[in-house]
Amino acid sequence: MTNTAQASGLSRAQRQKAQLRAEIIEAAFEEFSERGYHQTAIADIAQRLGIGHGTFYRHFENKRDILEHVLDAAIADLTTALRDDFSPEKVNSLAEYKTQLASILKKLYAFAQSNPRALRLMLMEATSIDEEMTKRIAAIHRDGQRVASEYLQHGKRKGFFRSNLDTKATATAVVGMLMAGSMQYLFQPEDKSFQKDFGKAVIDLLTAGLAAQPDRCAVNSGEAD
Repeated sequence: MTNTAQASGLSRAQRQKAQLRAEIIEAAFEEFSERGYHQTAIADIAQRLGIGHGTFYRHFENKRDILEHVLDAAIADLTTALRDDFSPEKVNSLAEYKTQLASILKKLYAFAQSNPRALRLMLMEATSIDEEMTKRIAAIHRDGQRVASEYLQHGKRKGFFRSNLDTKATATAVVGMLMAGSMQYLFQPEDKSFQKDFGKAVIDLLTAGLAAQPDRCAVNSGEAD
């Protein structure tokens, strides 16, 4: 029978190294959550795990290196969770769009529940770390705006969104709404009622608010005459 090390392709030492790396990342984020990123020192992380500084530096260059790994993992998790939903071509009507949007919001909420520390760092601390991290967070925002814009453009082509819709500006507003909802979740994660109401409000705004409408100007003009 093939043993676990052979099945995984890793030796026992390699598995132990990977496990320790994961434990260092977890300890770092415990410290970041309690003290804040800037107030956390390598000594705090090492002390929490009961390891020496040398052990830490054999796995990571510094705490900034840990942050990169955690953001990579969080973004990969979010991309995987949303892969099936982030496909505008699957939607051909306003009703289908509403259903898909509800699924996306549900998965975003699940991500926030599973990754509150990464979410807090991205929204509240990352842009104060250094210029490179600020640029990375800005790039994440731009990616979100691009995806939202693709959805809106698809809706215009299919005719269930207004033909005069400014997709770029509206996509920026959509990302802003989701960021505001995420911030509120971080402030009050126990407020289930608000989270439900927020999701409903977003769906209402992005369906009824953007839906193709009859030419109301012409109707109103006729009524005035």
